[in-house]
Amino acid sequence: MRKWRHREVNLPEVTQQDAVCPAPIPSPGLSAQTGLQKIWGTIHCQVCPGAPAWPGSPWHEEMGLLLLVPLLLLPGSYGLPFYNGFYYSNSANDQNLGNGHGKDLLNGVKLVVETPEETLFTYQGASVILPCRYRYEPALVSPRRVRVKWWKLSENGAPEKDVLVAIGLRHRSFGDYQGRVHLRQDKEHDVSLEIQDLRLEDYGRYRCEVIDGLEDESGLVELELRGRVYYLEHPEKLTLTEAREACQEDDATIAKVGQLFAAWKFHGLDRCDAGWLADGSVRYPVVHPHPNCGPPEPGVRSFGFPDPQSRLYGVYCYRQH
Repeated sequence: MRKWRHREVNLPEVTQQDAVCPAPIPSPGLSAQTGLQKIWGTIHCQVCPGAPAWPGSPWHEEMGLLLLVPLLLLPGSYGLPFYNGFYYSNSANDQNLGNGHGKDLLNGVKLVVETPEETLFTYQGASVILPCRYRYEPALVSPRRVRVKWWKLSENGAPEKDVLVAIGLRHRSFGDYQGRVHLRQDKEHDVSLEIQDLRLEDYGRYRCEVIDGLEDESGLVELELRGRVYYLEHPEKLTLTEAREACQEDDATIAKVGQLFAAWKFHGLDRCDAGWLADGSVRYPVVHPHPNCGPPEPGVRSFGFPDPQSRLYGVYCYRQH
């Protein structure tokens, strides 16, 4: 039976320093320092003086992470990255405003948008300016870049229509307004909207909105086209062609649907008489309930598009003032 011999080996004395900071284990795979290694290199000497800046041992990696966490939480730790779930970029509005308010408009600065209270009147084919100005209370010394948006509010179930958006000198118009609208920025804080070649469908309410960062305010402008829509008193019922001729003989034109609608909405046109319109439809406006005149709710009633040769209806004419 083979006997094993015991051999004594003299081990070096382990000091308290060695117990706290064990000797490094070579790590040939580490050829370059990472960001964490650089940070570790600044703190290792305070814990383990004399230890290498970034030993490769797992113990050092764990200790480095444990020591790095409270260091990142220190308020005085400059130069360390901080991320809160959002990325921020420096913009023109991040600069100081010159009066101590900084970029926070909620800090005692109010954005005010001014539009006229009275309704604007104009004519088809003309140009009109919808006034809109903004200001700050108190006034700011340095100018700020704002975003401006104009849109037309919905009318009787019709959807809202975007008209124009602008940032500085850049702008974009939409739909039927393309090529017909632009901002008048002749004066500071003036964001009035000019509409050219007015159409019947342009009447209605427009909203001017000014956006500065998280602040936004808006104002309302109401536009109405001048002119008079009336039911032509005629001894006989007319075909569509005869209706057009009858209005012309009365120094007027046959009314369009938008004109009849505007007369009902803005002027209270109330007739229980069905009449031809320019598109070949037959309609009549009701403001107050009438006997034998359909539902009691106000609105513009429609008979659809009857045979143009039928002599069952009168006509609504439009005369521009």
